[in-house]
Amino acid sequence: MTKVCMIGAGSTVFMKNLVGDILLNDVFADIEIALHDIDEARLRTSQIVAGKIAESLSVSPRITATTDRRAALKGADFVIVMIQVAGYKPGTVIDFEIPKKYGLRQTIADTLGIGGIMRGLRTVPVLLDIADDMRELCPRALMLQYVNPMAINCWALAKLAPDIAHVGLCHSVQGTAFELANDLGENYKDIRYQCAGINHMAFYSRFEKLHADGTREDLYPRLRQIAAEGREPRWNKVRYEVLRRTGYFVTESSEHFAEYVPWFIKRDRADLISEFNIPLDEYIRRCEEQIAAWEAQERELVGANRIEVRFSGEYGAKIMRAVVTGKPTVINGNVANRGLIDNLPEGACVEVPCLVDANGITPTRQGALPPHLAALMQTNINVQALTVEAIATGKREHIYHAAMLDPHTAAELSLDQIWSLVDDLIEAHGDWLPEFH
Repeated sequence: MTKVCMIGAGSTVFMKNLVGDILLNDVFADIEIALHDIDEARLRTSQIVAGKIAESLSVSPRITATTDRRAALKGADFVIVMIQVAGYKPGTVIDFEIPKKYGLRQTIADTLGIGGIMRGLRTVPVLLDIADDMRELCPRALMLQYVNPMAINCWALAKLAPDIAHVGLCHSVQGTAFELANDLGENYKDIRYQCAGINHMAFYSRFEKLHADGTREDLYPRLRQIAAEGREPRWNKVRYEVLRRTGYFVTESSEHFAEYVPWFIKRDRADLISEFNIPLDEYIRRCEEQIAAWEAQERELVGANRIEVRFSGEYGAKIMRAVVTGKPTVINGNVANRGLIDNLPEGACVEVPCLVDANGITPTRQGALPPHLAALMQTNINVQALTVEAIATGKREHIYHAAMLDPHTAAELSLDQIWSLVDDLIEAHGDWLPEFH
């Protein structure tokens, strides 16, 4: 019997999507699903919802729920991690409110920038604790890592827990391809693409339509025409501008990408915020809305006699099925750069197409990326590398340097301000962070 452990299963809605995906596969009809969370109330809700999913699909998995992480991990074949260390409050709120006092404004603040750095500093130690438990309780398990900051987390795992098999999973590659298909008026099922880079900054080297006769049509000319005529969706202006300037389309959303670079969010440039429709403090607004929506949705799910289950499009269940059955699939995964992309640093976390089968995750070599795209990625990799170094060494100086080299932070603040901001954030996070010297 296959066993999957879900850490952070109190995220009931996301848990529902993943459990539904898993149980829609006949091969997992009798799977053991061990739900773990530190919040007992949310964990109970998730257990009820998972049970209703099984009933709705007429399958009989073994579903357990426990606040004991080690008990949940014991004997697992797959470990799905979907935690948020320090939560929306206090973690996310601190990451927004303190930088705002310095005039540093953010949109999402969970992947790069000062918010991404701080989230990485408080998240990686927990991931390493999970890896320690896996080493003892399920050493052959594959970790499916869904937590941001994706690149920082996966780089740290590869560097500091290299014996733990893991892959970082995001929906930005397939999600953006779906959005572009809509922009073009095409059926997503007909789209074929090649995409590589780093998480939230991967680019499509090919974006094509597969015709019924087997021929392929390059869709980039039509995307560039949308950009040239200003017909892009208002919420996606940043990425279409990047297409105009670089010739390629980037995977992460416009609100995310705007804070990874120094060009769009600038003090005293309200015109840019308006022109590119940049939603400042978007993650704060989104969290407040989602918390309210989740509570209503959870009540609805708990009270439902039957839950409708559809494939969510997440990679998790596809990976599990391919590993268990040996029937191969391809995903875009976040892995260590071991000769995969020639013009990005060895060991950095890259997002590339990966073959998945009974051998696990096998990343595919991409060669060299267009030089200007690799250079753009390097500005983000610098920040990721120094954040990982801070965690690995416990040296506070690397946190200052990571913030100093962040493109958006550097464009807005002086060095004195950056140093003071880092000090304030470390103090505010308190025991959520490890000791730095």
